[in-house]
Amino acid sequence: MKIAFLADPLATFKTYKDSTFAMMREAARRGHRIYAFEQSDVAMESGLVTANVAEVTLTGEADDWYRVGKAETIFLSEFDAIVIRKDPPFDMEYIYTTYLLELAERQGAHVFNKPSAIRDHNEKLAIAQFPQFTAPTLVTRNASLLRKFHDEHQDVILKPLDGMGGTGIFRVRPDGMNLGSIIETLTNDGKETIMIQRFIPEIVAGDKRILVIGGKAVPHVLARIPQGSEVRGNLAAGGLGVAQPASPRDLEIAAALGPVLHQRGLLLVGLDAIGDYLTEINVTSPTCFQEITQQTGFDVAAMFIDALESAVGSAH
Repeated sequence: MKIAFLADPLATFKTYKDSTFAMMREAARRGHRIYAFEQSDVAMESGLVTANVAEVTLTGEADDWYRVGKAETIFLSEFDAIVIRKDPPFDMEYIYTTYLLELAERQGAHVFNKPSAIRDHNEKLAIAQFPQFTAPTLVTRNASLLRKFHDEHQDVILKPLDGMGGTGIFRVRPDGMNLGSIIETLTNDGKETIMIQRFIPEIVAGDKRILVIGGKAVPHVLARIPQGSEVRGNLAAGGLGVAQPASPRDLEIAAALGPVLHQRGLLLVGLDAIGDYLTEINVTSPTCFQEITQQTGFDVAAMFIDALESAVGSAH
């Protein structure tokens, strides 16, 4: 197969932990041809979607890990699979990219995750579709409603709807310290909608990443455990990643959501859970492949490429 990855610049990859690199390595090991392009390489002219795409050869070296061929303008429909691995922020540029890729789908491209499904599943808001698994949550930009929620639940987490890696996450305890300032900052003085949730004390045991591939759960999760006085478990915020077997509750959540999300066109999903509660549904570029594989021996990238090969086979 010819597989093109829409990703951030290859030079920014940390190959020892990058899930996109793990996908590329497994695909190349199986003899698939690998290509890469960025958002800025996508164009539409006379209704046809192309991208300036370069073939990637993996060197097997730790540092100087890739070679790129000459970039060429290619119709995206000429690839067997387009894999979206662009990190958030999920801004208007990201949305415009999904529109272009959706147009490419109509011209025969096979895109994973499905662009419209990425657009329809805000990573914070999508949990509202599965309230049986969520802690008390409010989404608003109204300061008085946010204050009322804090009054009721006392210990809360506030976060923006478009971030990643733990950016912009605040905890406010019963004393309400800095609540007003945090609300003003996150809502941009009432102009932007945010999320507030009851604090889940089980965060001390980690923010668990449950990977769901082709509708099925990876049997191990990565618990991202906050360090020191930090409330965030995100690896980008310094959390310690510890792989462990998925709990019965983790598997219950994955079994309930996995087939539904897969049917909607989401081949790879990263469910986040704290304790027994679902906190996020990650659909843009879920990670943690390498940490799970390195600590447990379960080959997550192989499971992903299996699912990708199957999806492309059934689409043809």
